[in-house]
Parts: sequence; structure tokens; C-alpha cells
Amino acid sequence: MTRITSIKGRIIHDSRGNKTIEVDIISDDQFLGRTCAPAGASVGKNEAISFPEGKPEESLRILNENSKKFLELDPIDLKIIDDTIKSIDSTSNFSKVGGALAYAVTIAAMESAAKALGEPLFKLISKQNSYRFPIPLGNLLGGGAHAGPGTPDIQEILISATGAKTIRDAIETNFTVHKELRKEIEKTDSSFTNGRGDEGGWAPKCDNEKALELCARTCENLGYTLGKEVSLGVDFASSTQWNEKKQKYVYERAGFENTPEQQIEFASSIIEKYKLNYAEDAVHEEAFEDMSKLTSKFPNAMITGDDLTVTNEGKLKQAISMGSCNAAILKVNQAGSLFDALEFAKVANDNNIKLITSHRSGESIDSHITHIGIGTNSKLLKIGIVGGERVAKLNELIRLAEHDLIQGVAQI
Repeated sequence: MTRITSIKGRIIHDSRGNKTIEVDIISDDQFLGRTCAPAGASVGKNEAISFPEGKPEESLRILNENSKKFLELDPIDLKIIDDTIKSIDSTSNFSKVGGALAYAVTIAAMESAAKALGEPLFKLISKQNSYRFPIPLGNLLGGGAHAGPGTPDIQEILISATGAKTIRDAIETNFTVHKELRKEIEKTDSSFTNGRGDEGGWAPKCDNEKALELCARTCENLGYTLGKEVSLGVDFASSTQWNEKKQKYVYERAGFENTPEQQIEFASSIIEKYKLNYAEDAVHEEAFEDMSKLTSKFPNAMITGDDLTVTNEGKLKQAISMGSCNAAILKVNQAGSLFDALEFAKVANDNNIKLITSHRSGESIDSHITHIGIGTNSKLLKIGIVGGERVAKLNELIRLAEHDLIQGVAQI
């Protein structure tokens, strides 16, 4: 039986230059699993706490003090690894050890186990006879918490090659649209300096409507039909606009405010006009009833919870009972532990909730989430388009295309 023989952590930096924790787990003195924890800019209030007191160094100190508890454990037994972490931290949100540490330890253990068994990581996540690739969902244009002043209030305008037959075609289509969008922006703004947001989307100075029109026109100029070869999506990240005191969505950059009813109409008009197949967090993180109205109105679009469901099994069950979404984001670091994230995925799959495995804005060159997306039967893989930390994940998809068990792309 495979045993953990070494565990070590270190403080490194993510794609934004912020400190984070990386964990190495070695099994049988030779099989290395290494994982770096990501971090989000737009963070739901019900997510796991990344680091105790906001300090990665504190998570590292706790790991060093408790490292012996992991030695001799079987790295493939994710429940045992998870239980060991929770024996150190019994809080519901990993506020003592940090969700980032739980993320890094659980995934590093699974990677070490995969190497020991000579299997790809996705096979350890889910044993199936065959798998499909999730379709890459990439950032075309960024605003909100991911970009600076003058950019749209809407956080992300996204692209997915919904008509692609192979994973390589899907990836290259996203690259093509992203490159063409820069040219389209330059036509309308000669002062555009090719600025990009945290996740690689272009960050021009324009309002929400112009941003959407630019993306739609770019697709059409390339000969694509929206909703056919390619589809646009929007991450509204509406919790960042929600003003609890006013009970309104405040779009400071665009200069308007929406009541909850107006917000539903605002999101609906965008979904209809641009034939979106994907709408994420169109209302704030506690507006389960308002989300259910959108889900009922657009059954053929992926009305997706992120801040709403925060990779939390209880929140997802609430959303399911209220009909609040038909799709949900899977971000392991929202849950903290990979074990908890996979329990969330099981509930989603059992209830016909489409999964979207997602990166965070502060990333590393780790490519584990490509395997997690495949292993959880995710329909989409939200991993950006450009930037080394994003391309690393896309390139891993291309490598995995050589694996006989993965047959084609997901059907949405």
C-alpha cells in the first residue's frame, strides 16, 4: 500500500504577485504531488477562509507543526486526508488552518497517489468507462473586480466554442476570437494600450453595452453565428454591485442603479439580445428567489451560481430546492478541501445541475483543475484564454487528448 513519506510547504506567489502556499507530498519516497493554492478577487462571503488572519505564513506554521499526522497515510484515501485536516481544524470554513492549505494538501496527496498508481489524476477523481472534455470557457473582456477604472461594471464577458468537435478546435477558436477582439477594440479606441484584466480578458475603457457589442461583432466578423459555432457568456458578479443599505445594485461606472426587479430585467435583456448560453451570478449571493425567476425564464441557458452556491453542499441543496440555478461553479478553494468539493459535485450531478469547474483570478501554472473538470463530468472549464497560468491548463487539455479514455467534448 502506498504511504505518504514526506510533506512540506512553502510560501510562493500567484499570478498577481500575492503570497500563497504550495505543498509537496511525496509517497513511497519517490512520487511527488505538488499543488499551489489559488485565490479569488471576487470572493463570496460564504467561501472557506483562505488563510488564518489573512497570513499564508500562519498556514505554513500550522502545517509544519502537524506534518507528522500525515505521514504513513494512504494518499489515495482522500477521506482520511480530509479527516486529518479537520482533526486540526474543526471549523466549518477552515478559519484555523486556511482553506488554501486544505486545497493544497488534498490535491497534492491525490497527485502523488496518481503517480504512484501510474494513472492520470482524473481517473482517481472518478472511475468511469469513458470521459468527455469540458468545453473551455475563456475571458474575452474584463471589468469589475478584475480590471481598473473605466472598464465595464460587468466582471467578465466569456466565449465558448460550443460547436467545436475536438478540444483543440475549441481552444484555438477561443484564441482566434480573443486576438480578433483586440483589433476590434483598436478600431473604436486608438488610445487602447492592450491592457488586460487579471484573467487575460481585454480591459478597454467602455460601458457594459459597448463591451458586449464589441464581443458580439468580433464573433460575427469571423463568420461565427452566436449560439451555434460559438456562444457568449457573462459573469455579472452581481454581489459586487449589490448595496445592502440601498437594497439596490449600484453600477458606479455606468452611473445607474437597479432594484431587484430591474436587475432581473437587466440580466434578461442581455441574455436575450446576445443569445447567451451562460449567465453567472446575475443577482447577488443571497437572492435565491430572484435566481429562480431567471432559471425558469431561460431553461436552455446555463443560469449559474457561483457566489450563490460557493462550492458548498448545503448552499447547493438550497438552490436545488428553490430552483435557483441549473448550473453551478466548482471552485475547490471555495470549499477548501478537494473531498468537500467532490461531494458538492456528486450532489450537482445527481440533480442534473451542470458543473463548470473554474480557476481563480490569482492562479499558478498548476493544471490540476483540468483533471478535476474531466473527473467531475463538468460541461465547461472556466480557465481563461491567455497568460502563462491560463495557457498551462489549456495545454494540459491538449496533452490529455492523447488519452484513449477521453472521447470528444461535452454536450451542453
